[in-house]
Amino acid sequence: MEDNEVRERIRAGDREAFGDLYDRYARTVHQHAARLTGDLSAAEDVMSETFLAAWRTREQVRAEGGPLGPWLLGIATNKARNHRRGVGRRLAFLARQPKPEETADFAEASAERLDHQRELAAVRAVLDRLRGPEREVLALCVWAGLDYAQTADALGVPVGTVRSRLSRARKRLRALTGERLAREEREEREEREAREPGRGRGEVGGRAAIVALPSERGSR
Repeated sequence: MEDNEVRERIRAGDREAFGDLYDRYARTVHQHAARLTGDLSAAEDVMSETFLAAWRTREQVRAEGGPLGPWLLGIATNKARNHRRGVGRRLAFLARQPKPEETADFAEASAERLDHQRELAAVRAVLDRLRGPEREVLALCVWAGLDYAQTADALGVPVGTVRSRLSRARKRLRALTGERLAREEREEREEREAREPGRGRGEVGGRAAIVALPSERGSR
């Protein structure tokens, strides 16, 4: 089906065409949302909200144009942005509340289930240090594979803005990644050294240790 035909059917409220659109882009939208939120559960919510908003605003789709992926990713970017703001407000609220009583730590029991989420959190730990607009452009251009024009269309900004944001994001990300890798390497080295057997204070090694041992006669 041609892109213009898809657009026309979506604009007309064709549920079958919209179902095909969902099947084609659901995974892409979910991955994009996961990269921006760092949370698989939140990504599911963002994906659902994205397609719901797309259905509600289907009449705003232009009659002519390319694939509708950039349109959906633009909606997802806004939904993820709103989610992050909501999380920030909730964290600020919780920070003002009295500290709750300590409860059992179930992290170890659920570690295997959270492996994927930890990977996302590791990525987010670096991405969160980018400015929001730079992070969004990076996610759309690098991970979602949109070109400059499609990204500009998704975000509603000029192509030149996309280029400058992406350039800043890449430079910043390279620097942050280098710092993080260097820190992790240093921590791993220190951990290895701590595990290796060594001499503590006051320990005597070599021949001196043999000499210092009490003789069998003297120990009786």
